[in-house]
Amino acid sequence: MNLSSLNFFRSLSTNNKNQFAVVGLGRFGRGVCSTLHYLGYEVLGIDADEKRVAQVLTDQIAAHALQLDSTEPAALKEGGIFDFDTVIVAIGNYLEASVVTTLNLKEGGVAHVVAKASSEIHMKLLTKVGADHVVFPEHEMGCTLARSLTKPAILDRFDLDVDNSIVEIIIPDDFHGKTISELQLRSRYGLNLLAVSHDGKFEINPNPNHRLYKGAAMVVIGSNKDINRLPI
Repeated sequence: MNLSSLNFFRSLSTNNKNQFAVVGLGRFGRGVCSTLHYLGYEVLGIDADEKRVAQVLTDQIAAHALQLDSTEPAALKEGGIFDFDTVIVAIGNYLEASVVTTLNLKEGGVAHVVAKASSEIHMKLLTKVGADHVVFPEHEMGCTLARSLTKPAILDRFDLDVDNSIVEIIIPDDFHGKTISELQLRSRYGLNLLAVSHDGKFEINPNPNHRLYKGAAMVVIGSNKDINRLPI
C-alpha cells in the first residue's frame, strides 16, 4: 500500500454516507455490489446492458439499478450519479469507456472514484484522468498465486510497502513445542509476533510463555527479507 492509497482510504474513512454506485455489472462489478449490499450499504448498480441491470435486481444484490451510458455526462447527471460520494468504475475490459467514465465522474464532482484496471497502461490512464484509487485485480491475484506456489506456508499476506509485510503463516516444524519466549523472533529474525491461532481463533499479543504447535498459524510483521529467513 503506497502513500496515495493511504491518503485515499483516510479520506474515505471520514465519509459517513452509506451509499455507493457501481458502474459496470460484470463479474467484478457484481461482486462489489453483492458484498456492499450484504454489508448493509445502499448500492446503485449501473450498466449499459439492460439484461445485466435486470439480473442485478432479480438477484437482489443492489437496492437500485439503472441502465445508462456512463460515457455521457448528461446521462450520469440525470441519473443522479454525481450526487454519490463514492463510485466504483468496474468497466475493466473496455478501456475507452472506463477512462471516459472516470473522467466524467471526477469532472461531475464525485469525491471518491475507484476504478478497475485491466493493464498497466490502463492503470496509468485512469490515474491521469483523476481516479482516486485504481485496483488491478488480475495482477494482484497473479502475484498472490505465485507467492502461494513458492511459499505455501504463507496463508495470507498484507504488503505495507515494497519492503515490509504482515503475514499469516503455518507454524514451522522447527517451532513446534517451543514457547514464544524461547523462539526470540525479534532478536533472531527481526520480526514481531502479532497473533497466534488457538482453537479456531486468534489470540492477539499472546503471552511469551504460550507454546506453539505445528499445524496452527501465527501472524508476524517485519521486512520481507527477514520473513524469508523463517524456516518455512
